[in-house]
Amino acid sequence: MQNMTRFSLRLADLRSRISAACHEFGRNPEEITLLAVSKRHPADAIREAAAAGLHYVGENFVQEAIGKMDQTADLDLVWHFIGHLQSNKTRIVAERFQWVQSLDRVRIARRLNAQRPFHAPPMDVCIQVCLESEPGKGGVMPSGLATLAKEITELDRLRLRGLMAIPPPSDDFEVQRDYFRHLRALRDDLVAGGLQLDTLSMGMSADLEAAIAEGATMLRVGTALFGPRPGTGA
Repeated sequence: MQNMTRFSLRLADLRSRISAACHEFGRNPEEITLLAVSKRHPADAIREAAAAGLHYVGENFVQEAIGKMDQTADLDLVWHFIGHLQSNKTRIVAERFQWVQSLDRVRIARRLNAQRPFHAPPMDVCIQVCLESEPGKGGVMPSGLATLAKEITELDRLRLRGLMAIPPPSDDFEVQRDYFRHLRALRDDLVAGGLQLDTLSMGMSADLEAAIAEGATMLRVGTALFGPRPGTGA
């Protein structure tokens, strides 16, 4: 009960932040999907989220996610893979996840397309864009985005939904907003070129207000929802 109380308080605070930002920037909260990022948190935390009405779950690591999927198989959840995807993990991701948000290479896209079960609907994907080069972070450079997007749209077992980005951390609201504005402009360019995209996955616990200001349709929230990750303090 104590854990549920803490979760409920965090969720109420998070929803208050989202509502306030939507009010300030003229957005409708119903346009924004909350993705519960359960990295390093146990399956019981996902059960708490589902009991509170959150059914979209994001995971960074394949094997960790599979264990949680098996433990929560009775729940109606939509699983998003949001981490760096290696070639040797594409089959299990194609089989078990509904979304991949971190697609940044055509080779990975082709593997997912070939390995997606034919009894399953096409996999929803977002292209991860590198807004500023940082060691250890994935993402296609903006100069290669249009080419990658075109190649993905030619794969019939994938459905390109939009763009995702993880900007460098900053405490400056305007700096945060500039990064998200750039991603939105890249999305708008693709739409102007004829692509039908409905997803801007941007904004996390520390910068969700700036993301909402620039048109985010999906927020990927972990710490503000579940608290510090076990064993990390962050």
